[in-house]
Amino acid sequence: MQFEIIGHIKTCYGEKFGVPRQPGLVDEAWGELTFEPGFDNVDCVRGLENFSHLWLIFVFHQAVRDHWKPTVRPPRLGGNEKTGVFASRSPFRPNPIGLSCVRLERLELNSSNSPILHLRGVDLVNATPIIDVKPYLPYADALPDAMGGFAHEAPAYLKVEWADDVAHALEDATKQLIEKSLAVDPRPAYQRSSKQREYGCLIAGHNIRWVVQDNTILILTCSPCETA
Repeated sequence: MQFEIIGHIKTCYGEKFGVPRQPGLVDEAWGELTFEPGFDNVDCVRGLENFSHLWLIFVFHQAVRDHWKPTVRPPRLGGNEKTGVFASRSPFRPNPIGLSCVRLERLELNSSNSPILHLRGVDLVNATPIIDVKPYLPYADALPDAMGGFAHEAPAYLKVEWADDVAHALEDATKQLIEKSLAVDPRPAYQRSSKQREYGCLIAGHNIRWVVQDNTILILTCSPCETA
């Protein structure tokens, strides 16, 4: 059995660290999905504009390994307790395939190269390969009485503050995207007790450096990347 990459998604996240761990946590997180030759026919997306949300089936291309383990340590369990790999959404799986529900902001059909799906609420690193797109069906996919296991509730959000004059040159939309992305706390669970550790991540073409103080994220610096 062989699958083909139908497209790639350009997103606001330049590296794995800093990407929300689930879709929809940061609605400001944007993505632009373009299709590879052979899948870029506008007929392939005909009618897609009638759906508000989509399922993306993708490859964890930065987590490909030649082996896998039957148990993993989910961040929601503190990074110490183990659960079965099939009882988790860990990227380290027998097949490195992920599933993400995102919001379709608009469908662009006048591009000279490919239709473009403009998406929100993404949880994918830039250049993630996409192997399928399916419409989200509320009557079948929304199950309000479903059990969520160890992740039944949404994660708590941290407060985010900026050091003096760090954010003065940022557009409001970029500032909000950075704040919401950090507020979901991208730190590994086993590091959340460390004091004054400095972290860095690439968001919206900016290198962000920050620390956590009393459950508040303090952004120390925010500088444009050389290759945004």
